[in-house]
This record gives sequence, C-alpha cells and structure tokens, in this order.
Amino acid sequence: MLSVISYPLFLISVLISLVLSISMFPVGWFEFRPEWLGLVVFYWTFRAPAQFGVILAWCLGLLLDTLESTPLGVNAVGMALIAFLVLTVHQRLRMYPLPQQCLMVFLLLGINQMLVHFIKQLVGAENIGFSYLWPAVTSALIWPLLSSVLDHINRKLG
Repeated sequence: MLSVISYPLFLISVLISLVLSISMFPVGWFEFRPEWLGLVVFYWTFRAPAQFGVILAWCLGLLLDTLESTPLGVNAVGMALIAFLVLTVHQRLRMYPLPQQCLMVFLLLGINQMLVHFIKQLVGAENIGFSYLWPAVTSALIWPLLSSVLDHINRKLG
C-alpha cells in the first residue's frame, strides 16, 4: 500500500486511460489493445484499497460505457468485478513477485473480458471466438511498466 496517494495523479491516470480506451488503433492491432481502464482500476484498487473501491470502479465503468457507446452497465459491471476481486486478494497480491502479479492481472482482466463478452453476446453481438482475451494478455505484459511508472510518479508527487 502507498502511504500517500496523489489524487491529481489518479485523475490524470483515469483520463489518460479513458482516452487510450477510445483511441484509434490500426485495424489489425485493435483486438490486441490493452484494457487501459481495467489496468488503472486494478492499480489504484491494489495500491490504495481504502480510497478506491467497487463504487468508484463502477462509476468509471459507466463512463467508459458512455464513451464506447456500449449498453450501459456492461463495462460498469466488469470494472466493479475487477475492483471486488482485487480487494479480495490485495493483501496476498502485495507479497507476490512481479511475474505472479502479471499472471493475476491476466486472470482478473480475463474474467472481466469474459463477462463483458458474455453480456454483449446476450444483447446480440457477433461471436468472435476467444480473441476477446487478447486485451488481457497485452494488459498483463504492460503491467510491470505501468505499475512502476505510476509508483514512481506517486512517490514524487506524494
């Protein structure tokens, strides 16, 4: 856990993740785009579980639903699930080395991707096989860089 939380860094990281979530990617790379908001929710819930939790994650998910023009509540439920699962295991997760943290990022964001894919299937989206899990893989690969950068900036600002 971080001793001092930089709330401006939290706001900036959320804004950047929302922009990256709706930014244009080349057509071939679109399915590999990391789950940016999920990573930020994971990071802040993991680092400051007393300040950032399920309700804030749900609100950020609603904001992402609005930005992506998906049915309201799809990403909100997913982000709330990520926050809940991180809150459930955050004390054990702090003791894990970085490779195991990456595996947990993959598992939790993969669960989020499966839930969002399932809900989209219920409302009539096309079936894309298992390619919906690529964002979880790329998010797990980005986790070491993102967590170290945010930790460094938070220490400087806090």
